[in-house]
Amino acid sequence: MTFGSDLGDFPPGSRAVMITGALGFVGTTLSNRLLSSGYRVIGVDDRSSASPLAQALELRDGFSLLECDLALPASAEAVGDIAREQHVEVVFHLACPASPIDYLSRPIQTLEVSSIGTKTAATAALAADAVLVLASTSEVYGDPLESPQREEYWGNVNPTGPRAVYDEGKRYAEALVSALGRAEGLDYRIARLFNSYGPGMRRSDGRLIPAIVDALIAGTPVPIHGDGSQTRSLCFIDDTVSGLIALAASTTPGPINIGRDEEHTVLEIAQAVATLMDATLRIESLPARTDDPMRRRPDTTLSQQALGWRAETPLVDGLAKTLAYFTGEAGRRPVSRA
Repeated sequence: MTFGSDLGDFPPGSRAVMITGALGFVGTTLSNRLLSSGYRVIGVDDRSSASPLAQALELRDGFSLLECDLALPASAEAVGDIAREQHVEVVFHLACPASPIDYLSRPIQTLEVSSIGTKTAATAALAADAVLVLASTSEVYGDPLESPQREEYWGNVNPTGPRAVYDEGKRYAEALVSALGRAEGLDYRIARLFNSYGPGMRRSDGRLIPAIVDALIAGTPVPIHGDGSQTRSLCFIDDTVSGLIALAASTTPGPINIGRDEEHTVLEIAQAVATLMDATLRIESLPARTDDPMRRRPDTTLSQQALGWRAETPLVDGLAKTLAYFTGEAGRRPVSRA
């Protein structure tokens, strides 16, 4: 089966996709995009990392939810049966804690959803003769010794450090779907997502942008781990979702980087947010996180050539939309001043 690249051509309700982690940050945006394009969306989620936008998503026509933990054996049969009975064409496997706060507080669950949960999602795709799109991460590169990071780079990951539950969990997930492709004919795609941000993030997420905004709204110093010279490449959520859809519609198995090829230091990002909020930036210096990568920038040559996709949203525009979401959610204007 193929996944149409021109989503608007299909009659509403006639085609179905399954999204694990559908209530999460990326999942809600992807679900809403596909629903608006006429697809039925079957969400699979345990609600452990639900976005503030999840409640509205659950009320939309065409969306249904199977609430379960993908790592439990009882879930495997149910997920596979639904995928087959509903003639699911694509399984987007997004389920996994992605914030350091989440995966460090739930290390075993993170490893289990990356291993057992990935096997469940892949088995469902096989049962339905569907494409599996695995949402992997740039964290598979660890603290890289090359920059920008190419898909051919094998990474520099500490396999026993605290971050390994996420980094190595995703590396295992990539190995598993690749093996299932060779051994059982699984039709798969692997997306390595880079630092997505935008509306739908939780204020308590703990990732860079929510942490900066939260502190500035509260009028407190912005927590910066290390000296702030470490870099990130921020990709606006709408671009991330477009990349996932383009990958699903392609015949490229990947892995393939999905991110914006623009690098900024953490301090530069914090200052950009403060400027947009008309706030004075004050810094709370914290110890560097263990195994925190110093460079993060994707080589996007393959995504441009194979998918015709490139992240288009300038950082300032994406941050403005994100701030409008956060300040509207907070119900008040930022108060941070010198």
